[in-house]
Amino acid sequence: MAQVAAIVDALKSVLKAHKLKYRDVAVTLELSEASVKRLFRTCDFDLAQLEKICHMMEIEISDLIQMMAEQQAEIQELTEQQEQEIAGDLALLMITVCVLNRWSLEDILSFYRFSETECIQRLAHLDRLRIIELLPKNRIKLLVAPNFSWRKGGPIQTFFLQTIEKELFRARFDKENHKLLVLNGMLSDNANREFQGKMDRLAREFDRLNDTDAGLALGKRHGTTVVLAMRDWQYDIFKPLRRDAE
Repeated sequence: MAQVAAIVDALKSVLKAHKLKYRDVAVTLELSEASVKRLFRTCDFDLAQLEKICHMMEIEISDLIQMMAEQQAEIQELTEQQEQEIAGDLALLMITVCVLNRWSLEDILSFYRFSETECIQRLAHLDRLRIIELLPKNRIKLLVAPNFSWRKGGPIQTFFLQTIEKELFRARFDKENHKLLVLNGMLSDNANREFQGKMDRLAREFDRLNDTDAGLALGKRHGTTVVLAMRDWQYDIFKPLRRDAE
């Protein structure tokens, strides 16, 4: 399904580049515009229809497939709309997090209260978004790039920030597998940029370890959240003591 959707996405791109509309495709295929919109929505084109549309744009199907391959490079970030779709469905969000952490269908069903049908429906949704490819026997192939991340300030990052504010810092951070560092200092712009680079390298190391452990059984891996944040900040509690305070 992901491959078919990718071809249709490529087709939309070429039509846009040629400044062609659904009504132009409708004339070529001798269909109503509503029928053409339905074809694009369901990705239910047959080969003859694709050939006619490509001929209209004076390209070959092979050109379309080549464009699809170029567009299908591993996803580094979703669109705002795609993230909104996921954030708006708690079950879909949970399953998305699971597959990004290399969980299988069996892993998800053993840990969460989803029926197999509910889970497969969500996986099919992720297939349509091209986050995964749902293979025969419901095996999951992850399509995102190793450096995939949520959009800065996007729907999902916002959701998790709200959750983190409520839950993460309730912990005492006194367990062996917990760690809390609070650093305060005065840095120049150059030092700030240097430290942010070190944070980026640490994040890549976390991703590497996550990938390395992906082959372990689910019981040997534990959900782990790391928050790396850096900003200019003066504590509000001290604000009344400052000379520039109102």
